[in-house]
Amino acid sequence: MPEVPYDELRWEVVLAAAVRLSDELGSRGRVLSRVLVDFPAAHGPLAPDLVVVAADAVRDARGRCAAADLEAVLEVSHPGRDHAWARACAQSGVPLYVVVDPAAACCTVHTAPSPGGSYREAERVPFGNDLFLPLGGRTVVLRTDGFPTPGTA
Repeated sequence: MPEVPYDELRWEVVLAAAVRLSDELGSRGRVLSRVLVDFPAAHGPLAPDLVVVAADAVRDARGRCAAADLEAVLEVSHPGRDHAWARACAQSGVPLYVVVDPAAACCTVHTAPSPGGSYREAERVPFGNDLFLPLGGRTVVLRTDGFPTPGTA
């Protein structure tokens, strides 16, 4: 069987996570994908794979959210890019940064951002286990069962 292109894997993870997070959040937040967000620590706006935006967030005159309005960023692992994204998110104060790695069949949940550009806490969770995500004073459960891996997609 031919290997599934990485972009297809990425999209399947983002779609599954978006639907599951939206169901869990209801009206207590918005889940958006690939929208421009202004990160003060970056040299311009970034478009994360998935963001959870606070329910009371207000867009600026350009229609963008600010990093300060984000409760979480979820990125599908991409070699060479993960460290730069984690740094921009941590420096901008995003409280939760999740990296989904289909090749390793696990997620890494980063919490406790520092202004220096790193997260002080990280937990690796294998696919098939639930992620318990602290979002805006509540815990949201993100099921990872069914997240695709290169051999299953």
